[in-house]
Amino acid sequence: MTNVDIEVHVNGSPRRHSVPPRLTLADYLRVDCGLTGTHLGCEHGVCGACTVLLDGEAVRACLVFAVQADGAEVTTIEAMASDDGTLSPVQAAFRDHHGLQCGFCTPGFIVSATAFLEENPSPTDGEIREALSGNICRCTGYQASSRQ
Repeated sequence: MTNVDIEVHVNGSPRRHSVPPRLTLADYLRVDCGLTGTHLGCEHGVCGACTVLLDGEAVRACLVFAVQADGAEVTTIEAMASDDGTLSPVQAAFRDHHGLQCGFCTPGFIVSATAFLEENPSPTDGEIREALSGNICRCTGYQASSRQ
């Protein structure tokens, strides 16, 4: 197959590459762009570890071809913090409330939560659970123990 020329704005910077038509957005970000915060877990769109924002919408980067992102804005976990390293409110909340385990699934959770909170800034617990139900963590029970 012949490569396809694409231009994608990744974290605010234009990137031009010639890519195979079947290259996933996740592999493009990790290999061609060197942005390894987008993790590959299941590679079937089930676990959510590869979640990025595509024109502001949370998508599974393992299910999108890089050529489909031509002309789009892609935001990865690397762009969630400020340029000076200040964590985003979602990142800070994950840190402050022990929402981190091994860190493999964390980028997907943070990107998913960020997109969700843009749409629904005052969610109920049930809405939060529903919004994050597509992200899987193998390290935790998702809810802090009530033991003291």
